[in-house]
Amino acid sequence: MSNTITIHSFPLSGHAQRAELFANIASIDHNVINVDLAGGEHKKAPFLALNPAGQVPVLEDGDVVISDSNAILVYLARKYAPKYLPTDPVLEAQVQQFLSLAAGEIAFGPCNARLITVFNAPLDADFAIATAHKVLAKLNAHLEGREFLVGDSPSIADIAIYTYTAHAPEGNVSLDAYPNVRRFLANVEGLEGFTPMATTKAGLLA
Repeated sequence: MSNTITIHSFPLSGHAQRAELFANIASIDHNVINVDLAGGEHKKAPFLALNPAGQVPVLEDGDVVISDSNAILVYLARKYAPKYLPTDPVLEAQVQQFLSLAAGEIAFGPCNARLITVFNAPLDADFAIATAHKVLAKLNAHLEGREFLVGDSPSIADIAIYTYTAHAPEGNVSLDAYPNVRRFLANVEGLEGFTPMATTKAGLLA
């Protein structure tokens, strides 16, 4: 296994937490470099040479550089932890559906709701909270009788969905009405190697 993997991260970024969390759960050796977002490091050289979009996370694996948290999950699973990305075409398609959900309704819902309360992002709180509850209802229904999102074992789908769902209360989104979602979160938290993202005193947790 390569010992050159570096994850450029930020402690309060749920996207960056996906990459770190998966590397820890899958026992992939890696280093973490925290980027000073408050100081604008992500918008300056040399970081922009790694990701011209100026966003974390960024993965470096030798000469390979990958940005986008979901792309990083796919890369790490394919190269170092294939059991977390099934090759059965139906199951793999289901994983991809949840990666799209993470980039769509999870991002526009619980992620944006948290951006408003934690980082004062100029976004529509009512829309974000409403979107969050819609996607949580979908997840709760899907998780009826399931331990994980796809198949019978954890996959990168679970990692992609976990962080912003778990931290939804920081964005004024309660999880009380979604028992299957709460059980799912506990299942992920029970995986060996699990590492939490720091909780902020915001929203319902203030």
